Amino acid sequence: MKTDRDLSLPAMLVTVLLWASAFVGIRAVGDTFSPGSLTLGRLVIGAVALALLARPSRRTIPRGRGLLLVAIYGLTWSVAYNIALNAAERDLDAGTTALIVNIGPALVALLAGVVLKEGFPRPLIVGMVVAFSGVALIALSTDQDSTAVDTASTTGVVLCVLAAVFYATGALVQKPALAFVSPIMCVWLGCVIGAVACLPFAPALVDEVAGASLHDLLWLVYLGVFPTAIGFTTWSYALQRISAGQAASTTYLVPAVATLISWAVLDEVPAALAFVGGALCLLGVAITRLRSRGPRPPAPDPATARR
Repeated sequence: MKTDRDLSLPAMLVTVLLWASAFVGIRAVGDTFSPGSLTLGRLVIGAVALALLARPSRRTIPRGRGLLLVAIYGLTWSVAYNIALNAAERDLDAGTTALIVNIGPALVALLAGVVLKEGFPRPLIVGMVVAFSGVALIALSTDQDSTAVDTASTTGVVLCVLAAVFYATGALVQKPALAFVSPIMCVWLGCVIGAVACLPFAPALVDEVAGASLHDLLWLVYLGVFPTAIGFTTWSYALQRISAGQAASTTYLVPAVATLISWAVLDEVPAALAFVGGALCLLGVAITRLRSRGPRPPAPDPATARR
């Protein structure tokens, strides 16, 4: 009898690699495409790339609560998150941006405490304090090295925190949405709904595509096909099979991978204090995944155990 193999781990590793590369791609085309038009371009390309695999039909498109959840996921993660992230990377390097946005997993736990009534265990509170201390350090970092990019933009840090909030909201909503729809259909619908919401940016996208170089256009296609279409599909596949906390904790690897890629591709090295702040962010989100120590269960009665 055949069993469905759980490929959630390799799927998450693919997600980590592709999402990390997205921070580099966004930074690379930040001077060519505005935040809104870049979001629209990625979503249109992602929707086209997934159309054949998703095979949308009346039977596969969810209705009622399922469609509502997918719509919220699309508007928060596909639209709001991407616009905030794109705007942030105009002021921050790719590695630093990835470090700050990666407080998202801690926010997933925080929102779950409120929305899902999971409470606020001590590791969550301590981890959140540590993570936001790291964000504060990054905001205060200065460019003291001519080879480092400016990481002291308060606006960029605020936008990254906002992007993390949208990421957490999207992840929290997508988990129950996957009970109504397949991972591929969920991502495709998110792209379509997001693209419709971003239509006001269409004139800017047309103008910017006309003036873009082949290098920038290839980056745009890459962002739409790989981090968007493939990366979010592998994420959704894993999220359907494991808890949101487990999936989010795996993305702790994204900042380190993004920093290495940006160092190699864009020659970007964050300021020293930003590394310290980023380490605190990672430490904070790791602390939030620790389990609270509850009271030990009473030892079993030997006489009862022998019965």
